[in-house]
Amino acid sequence: MTTAHWFLLIGVLMLARGLAATAITRLPVSSAMFYLTVGLVLGPTFFHIFTFDPLKQSSTLEVATEIAVLISLFSAGVKMPVPVTIKRWAAPVRLAWVSMTITVFMVAAFCYFAFHLPLGAGILLGGILAPTDPVLATDVQIRRAGDSDELRCMLTCEAGMNDGSAFPFVMLGLGMLGLHEIGSFGKTWMLVDVVWATIGAILIGVVSGAALARVGWMLRCTDPKHDVLDDLVGLGLIAVVYGLCVSFKTWGFLGVFFAGVALRHTELVLAGAPRDKTGILESDMSKSDAAKEDPEHHAPLTVSAEALVFKEHLERLSELMLVLLVGGMIYLGQWSWRAVGLAAFLFFVARPLSVFIGLAGTQTSLRLRAITGWFGVRGIGSVYYLMYAIQHGLPENLAREMASLTLTAIMLSVYIHGISTKPILARFWRD
Repeated sequence: MTTAHWFLLIGVLMLARGLAATAITRLPVSSAMFYLTVGLVLGPTFFHIFTFDPLKQSSTLEVATEIAVLISLFSAGVKMPVPVTIKRWAAPVRLAWVSMTITVFMVAAFCYFAFHLPLGAGILLGGILAPTDPVLATDVQIRRAGDSDELRCMLTCEAGMNDGSAFPFVMLGLGMLGLHEIGSFGKTWMLVDVVWATIGAILIGVVSGAALARVGWMLRCTDPKHDVLDDLVGLGLIAVVYGLCVSFKTWGFLGVFFAGVALRHTELVLAGAPRDKTGILESDMSKSDAAKEDPEHHAPLTVSAEALVFKEHLERLSELMLVLLVGGMIYLGQWSWRAVGLAAFLFFVARPLSVFIGLAGTQTSLRLRAITGWFGVRGIGSVYYLMYAIQHGLPENLAREMASLTLTAIMLSVYIHGISTKPILARFWRD
């Protein structure tokens, strides 16, 4: 396809999605299903109008998916209910760490015994497929800042954290394949890739987000007052936090998510936002102390709220582009019972079982655990980890097989989870 053809294709898809927004909302389908179907029809599966080789274009795809996930994680962090408390965050923390770890090893065991893959390859594939996706799972995540729905909060927080908590297992798998230094008996991996990379990322994110909130508040509220370009400031925070995390060998995805959380929390505290009956800081700034003190009772502007709309627009554009390219990477030769079997094991066994184990002992209801166990959407985050692994020197034969298994799982997740989301959620909230 020529550049002109790409402009036409993307333009038509954007127009169709924008004009049919209400129709898509009413139908039991997701926008990702629409984009993926177009990619499959125009890609090598059917008409072969365009194709995208995950091995040859892995470098480009790694950067594109990296940017998309970062924007989505920041948006998720900004929308999380604050302040962070053990009671409110205990369940999603267990999902992001305990349940995800169980999923990784269940997938690794399945691949080792059923497919006879090396154990390192199984752990790597588990790290690629275990995290839920922050880009494609918008239908089951928090819709706006301050949304306190328990199911949406759990799934959003889980997706925000497990894109960082999956990285140690990706590195462990690469290390067991001889592509990353993990030290004797995994000591280097445990100290650097697990402990330091996790704690360091959270610290960098929290400190950076809180510091930016205070600087923005000072510029807006002290004389002489300054205007703040919130969109650029938000993007700048994402870039700075991610750059610092990578420089200090910590997990940038985790850092960016917590930067969003800290930014929102600090701004609400500075504005004197009231708390609701559950203790959550209310996001309606017109009720804040700062609004009451203003002579005209104007709600104070915040970086987190003003930049959020722009970030969500970028999310939609990145979802369109990347899901379309996923369709262009899939061809009929990738279909196999192995790939379908792995996806079925992941959706119907590993995810539900890991959720029930991870949430054991919490106050979450069996009904909530069941629906959480079903909504484990796989998507752009898994594509990123796959490209990251390929870029770190996976042998071509193994890379091709892992690409086939990963892309098939993503495609089936888009369709199966996409078509079931709205009916299940409608019944969940009706009951």
